[in-house]
Amino acid sequence: MISLIICTYMRAESLLALLHSIKLQAIYPDEILIIDGSTNDKTEKIIKKYDFEKVKYFRVADDERGLTKQRNIGISKIDAHTEIVCFLDDDTILESDYFEEIIKAFESNTEIIGVGGVAVNENKWKLQDKNKSYNKKKFYLFEGYFYKEGLRNVARNYLNLASNLGPGKMPSYSHGRTCGFPLTGKIYEVDLLIGMSMAFRKDIFDEIQFSKFFEGYGLYEDADFSLRALQFGKNVINTNARLQHFHDPNGRPNYFRYGKMVVRNGWYVWRIKNKKPNLIDIFKWHSITLLLIVIRFSNTLTETDKKGSLKEAIGRTVGWWSLLLNKPKQK
Repeated sequence: MISLIICTYMRAESLLALLHSIKLQAIYPDEILIIDGSTNDKTEKIIKKYDFEKVKYFRVADDERGLTKQRNIGISKIDAHTEIVCFLDDDTILESDYFEEIIKAFESNTEIIGVGGVAVNENKWKLQDKNKSYNKKKFYLFEGYFYKEGLRNVARNYLNLASNLGPGKMPSYSHGRTCGFPLTGKIYEVDLLIGMSMAFRKDIFDEIQFSKFFEGYGLYEDADFSLRALQFGKNVINTNARLQHFHDPNGRPNYFRYGKMVVRNGWYVWRIKNKKPNLIDIFKWHSITLLLIVIRFSNTLTETDKKGSLKEAIGRTVGWWSLLLNKPKQK
């Protein structure tokens, strides 16, 4: 039995598009739990208007709002016979065999505890040209494909601060590769799953829940949960489990707060994976964090939204300095 939990906030139109794509699935979920933190009734009205099959709608109270709280509420309401619990962002649209591929991944290996999919509209991998050489400082090569590195990764490559592990793996100094995988049709073992598209065996929720540390907007709560899930089995990405992710801006925090969370929440997740980092790991984590702050400040000269870049850069700076006085505590 498959239970799908969709946590939503002020994104009625996006949620509607997702539900229409679920309607076309080869394998339909046994229940769809909509956990709505919206401050108006627009989402509720749309759910009632279209009357999608097997949908259960829950509107949360003000003190229950936030991705982490809403996910835990959803978990508390799933059917007792559920075997797989899926999570999707409310601004995604699925390909018709998405749930079929999620199930295939779980069935391929009983050690697999978590499965994630791939956002095809964000996938920038291309086939390598056999007659062309690639500068490995500027391109990441993997199984006959290449990925053009962005400025932040090019800078890290030249400064010897790049990840020493493959995509989806977190090195001892954190700051892993976020390029994902090419659409090879294969299943790849990873440390981290992305909240837009992840599923876990139901049994894991008898042991762990989403951390209260991330209550609120919840940036990196998916990374935190993925890392803690590894004590029970393996996480994988199935490149055949495909969807589109549109990053609806509604419901996101302001740039300053986001920048601050990137650093503080990033530090927290790093220490979940590496509780006792050595001096080299500490040096690299802070060096990369400062490098990304500098790059974000430089974006005020190159990007269209200069104010947004500046506010985020300042937020990152404040977040970094705050670690000296008030480091996040694990909950």
